[in-house]
Amino acid sequence: MVAVAHAASRPQPWPGVEASWQRSRTIASTAAVDPAGSAHQWHYLDNEDDVLATGMEPVGTLLCVHGNPTWSYLWRTFLAAATAPETLAAGGPWRVIAVDQLDMGFSERTGTFRRLADRITDLSDFTAALDLSGPVVSVGHDWGGLISLGWATGHRDQLAAVVLTNTAVHPAGFALPPALQLALHPAVHGWGTTTTPAFLRVTHDLARPALAKDVRAAFMAPYRSSSRRAGVGNFVADIPAGEDHPSWPALAGVSTAVGTLDVPALMLWGPQDPVFSDRYLRDLRTRLPHADVHRFEGASHLVQEDRDVATPTFAWLAQKVASPAAPPAANPGAGFVPMLAELDSRREDHGTAVVDMVPSGTGSKELSWAQLACDVDDLARGLQDLGVRSGDRVSLLVPPGITLTTLIYACLRLGAIIVVADAGLGTKGMSRAIKGAGPRYLIGIDRALAGARLYNWPGIKIAAGDFTASSATAKRAVLNAVATVPQLLANGRVLRLAGGAPAFAAGSPDDDAAVLFTSGSTGPAKGVVYTHRQLAAMRDTLKSSYGLAARTSLVAGFAPFALLGPALGATTVTPAMDVTAPRTLTATALAQAAAAIDATVVFASPAALVNVVATSAELTPAQRRALAGVELVLSAGAPLALPLLEQVQELAPKAQLHTPYGMTEALPVTDIDLAGIRAAGPSNGVCVGTAVSGATVAIAPLEADGTVQLAAGTTPGITGEILVSAAHVMDRYDGLWITQQHSAAISGWHRTGDVGHLDAQGRLWVEGRLAHVLTTATGIRTPVAAEQAVELVPAVSRAALVGVGPAGTQAAVAIVEIQPAAQRPGLASAALAAQVRAAAEPLGLTLSAVLVIDAMPTDVRHNSKIDRARLARWATRMLAGGKPGKP
Repeated sequence: MVAVAHAASRPQPWPGVEASWQRSRTIASTAAVDPAGSAHQWHYLDNEDDVLATGMEPVGTLLCVHGNPTWSYLWRTFLAAATAPETLAAGGPWRVIAVDQLDMGFSERTGTFRRLADRITDLSDFTAALDLSGPVVSVGHDWGGLISLGWATGHRDQLAAVVLTNTAVHPAGFALPPALQLALHPAVHGWGTTTTPAFLRVTHDLARPALAKDVRAAFMAPYRSSSRRAGVGNFVADIPAGEDHPSWPALAGVSTAVGTLDVPALMLWGPQDPVFSDRYLRDLRTRLPHADVHRFEGASHLVQEDRDVATPTFAWLAQKVASPAAPPAANPGAGFVPMLAELDSRREDHGTAVVDMVPSGTGSKELSWAQLACDVDDLARGLQDLGVRSGDRVSLLVPPGITLTTLIYACLRLGAIIVVADAGLGTKGMSRAIKGAGPRYLIGIDRALAGARLYNWPGIKIAAGDFTASSATAKRAVLNAVATVPQLLANGRVLRLAGGAPAFAAGSPDDDAAVLFTSGSTGPAKGVVYTHRQLAAMRDTLKSSYGLAARTSLVAGFAPFALLGPALGATTVTPAMDVTAPRTLTATALAQAAAAIDATVVFASPAALVNVVATSAELTPAQRRALAGVELVLSAGAPLALPLLEQVQELAPKAQLHTPYGMTEALPVTDIDLAGIRAAGPSNGVCVGTAVSGATVAIAPLEADGTVQLAAGTTPGITGEILVSAAHVMDRYDGLWITQQHSAAISGWHRTGDVGHLDAQGRLWVEGRLAHVLTTATGIRTPVAAEQAVELVPAVSRAALVGVGPAGTQAAVAIVEIQPAAQRPGLASAALAAQVRAAAEPLGLTLSAVLVIDAMPTDVRHNSKIDRARLARWATRMLAGGKPGKP
């Protein structure tokens, strides 16, 4: 019998650790490094007493393994959350055992150099001594992740699931991160890891936000002398940087075995980690492709300290282990028409399919349907020959036009997944998006490839354009491009002529087809995954809602519709403009594009239409006639003021003007035309009409504190979160498991994050974003109605209503953009403030302050979505006496 002792002699309590959790146990060792008959004392944390106190049987055991230079303290939130009320309600308590590895934490200093294989054996000795019989969930961090996986692959009969946080299993093909290279350098290693606590301090400094003083002291507690840090130095020295390292065989064995695990897996990641960066996450995702993943933007190496990872872990375990749902029934694809069907049906059609306008406005470049179909197949062959396979992610950093269209449909032909992170996200936003999506290939224009090299974006690089003979070698080297699109097209033609029909395997309609990104107007842009079936449903919804029959002629001043053109069977032209800056679309450019194809349909963002109206005086009579032939104008992305729509109607007098409501996750959702907007009149919010064909809309009511009731309803006049159900709603958020769970918390519905209400006619009124709802002492207040009222003040061009102060007692503050523009941000003049307050009063709203600003901060993609959260932070700072500055 092996004695178990509560470790009362240890310094306690550490912040967040219950004294009852501490244990010590002497355990026999079978590790190769130890002489026969050896035994060592282990220290560990165990919540067994808490589990017993619940009176419930544990669902299973979490075996938590720390890395270097932490200890079991890292897992304290898991021990606390394992018996929390929400965990018990979701299926029952979990036992959590967090070990201190030998030579680490408060476990015994063995005086030996323990290598990877020894540490995996040590963990097996430990679990055998505790007689753990399963189900066991292995949980690991840093090099503890590798060790936990080594245990997991050797104990499959006990293993129920795997949870990993910022770890790695194989550095093959990777240079060690600079931080580890430095730590391994002979001049630094001993001093940095053992003689001094430098390695520990640097690790602790990675926390975002910084660790509290008492938490930092707790992490340092077991390592206060150099003799107690020997294991830290040995751990670093045991990193297998090459095949000649003694631990390489053990590493390679675990790395290979991980790919054979078929249990549920969860990866929780801090992407700002300078050591275990996203490249290691990408590698793990290839080995465990079924894993659920959540990347915590802004979090770093100590992700357990940066974010709450325990609560979502137990929510995930409740779904995957405690009460696993039955897999969805197979859908054979009845009624599914592939995105390429229209293009394939027009292989002999020599009519125009795609038109690129020359930036100078002096001409255009065209491609027929027959040419486009041939080029798509040839490019698909060329990409396939390069190594692109079904399921590979391909990031496309190419402006809308013929090249991008050909690339998109070539990828769809192959079953490759297109990743579209447009320049409208800004450089930082694009970096987050591309690194998060983890493409295997990246195809871009020269500027994009230069950015990819500068910001270390992942993927094998392919240049969208050709290189001149004189610059080819230099450009390939500088841009790190292995091929060009023209070269791949040419290779594909050669293969076609040599081998006949291409061998493109038809994939499942439910395979991933695209990762698109939200605008980032309310936080970091989110990746949105669409399957082939969902993209086709989006196409079909647009067709049926707007009568977009084949042979429609479409001017796409909004990138997504340029991409859908061939699938719709529509001749498509992108006007001469900077698609990343919608306000650059002029009336002349729009008219020239319309004239090039005798356009019947125009799609442009609200910001683009503002500039079209503003520059309409420059139109020639011929250009006006071209716009007069337009039959349908669509504009989405932000609300459009009635006066603007009426001015657009003057430019396109025969056109029906529609303003569909939707989002990256589902577009369109509802629709309304100009006549409908006039009939609706003013109310609380913006009327966006009724649900489009195949879509259903409902409301989840708001509570008095601004929280959402998780129930769908259609009662008129109830304000709440807008819910959508439709075949063309996205499949999931990419690498954001927690966000996806929130989005799908009401079964059968997508939570949009917008707030609004339905009226008695079933029309939807949007009142703002859920994140922007004010919680005042008199109740909740949505922003849009007040903003609309304030914008009727003659001097005000745009307004934003924000809350300042604690939730529940927030003060309402109006921030206005005025004409002429304010010279400096700050308090509004007394006269303007009085006018703004008077405009808000009929709504029962008392404004605590009125501030002016020279220009509203907006998203880049639409140039119209106001960043109210940023404005609220600025107003809070300013009203507290800080310097006004810019938001």
